[in-house]
Amino acid sequence: MTDDWLLVETLGAEPAVVAQGQQTQDMVPISAFLRRNASLMAIQSAIGETVRAGLPLTSITPKSDRVIRTEVVQMTDGRIHGVHVWVGAPDADPPDRMIPGPLKWDLTNGIATDTMESLANSGLNPAAEATHGRAFADDLQTRKLNPNEARVISAVINPEPGQTFTSTWEMTDFRGRPINVGFAARVLSEPDEDGEDRLICRAMNWRGVRESSSASPLDRAQQIVNGPRVPGVYRAMVDLNTWKLIKWIDEACPLFDWSADATSEPVVHPNEIAEMAVMTVEFGSGPTSRVLRLRANDGGWVPIHVTAHRLQVADDTFAGLLSLRLPTYGELMAAEDRLNDDLPEPE
Repeated sequence: MTDDWLLVETLGAEPAVVAQGQQTQDMVPISAFLRRNASLMAIQSAIGETVRAGLPLTSITPKSDRVIRTEVVQMTDGRIHGVHVWVGAPDADPPDRMIPGPLKWDLTNGIATDTMESLANSGLNPAAEATHGRAFADDLQTRKLNPNEARVISAVINPEPGQTFTSTWEMTDFRGRPINVGFAARVLSEPDEDGEDRLICRAMNWRGVRESSSASPLDRAQQIVNGPRVPGVYRAMVDLNTWKLIKWIDEACPLFDWSADATSEPVVHPNEIAEMAVMTVEFGSGPTSRVLRLRANDGGWVPIHVTAHRLQVADDTFAGLLSLRLPTYGELMAAEDRLNDDLPEPE
């Protein structure tokens, strides 16, 4: 198993891998995808427990040599569409993960239901789009029909329970920028409130990449800085040597008191200096991430997930590109011991 997150669809008889990192996979059963992985049974157990509990988890493999972390992909009606899984060394941090967006199409009644995440992933503006009561046409861009999209339309016209499809579509976001969107869907027969069967297409989407993509870390950083804003993620440029804020790429992050930097107050918890030093070394060869304690707006400390890239701004000049967001439950649990070490509250 690589260091990437695996997106596993859990609506069928066996969990199936639909994405490795951002690369789309063709509904490969987890038992086949990880057939040579010694932790397969522990991973299967973690996926099952995550679906049953509806909560992310962090567990240790029987030999205590690997950590399994999961995150839930849950539709607004409560149905879990998939589980994000990462397996790594106990002292390793998982890479920053793309955020899957669950959605569903009621094929019987012709109604689409999205989530903020699925709208953002598909290039739409979540602030301007409804999530409920949508027409199918609202989810499909106006453009020439491609073969993969034709399969989706075929399922709308002649739906059959058990139909599945995965694909990566080249699209344009609402700002006119080209994007790639990964997509996995399954048609199911589900009873409605009156007990009548209806056909539902449940799906997940994510920001994908072209199969031939071989972007370098610097290319990926440039793609991030030029890409559309992701709801809940705040991008900033910092000085690589001092981590001092240079500018916000999006609106200023409201999650912590970044302005303390200008008043000589420490923005970062003093016990995180060692973590920042390690990150400075790591992002010389690629992206790195941590949950760091930053100064809260009320004067305390707040955990923030920080992903750092090295960004080339001129021929011989580099800056740090940070993506900041609230950490997930699983990320908080993984960093719990470090985040709870003793230190007096800031004055």
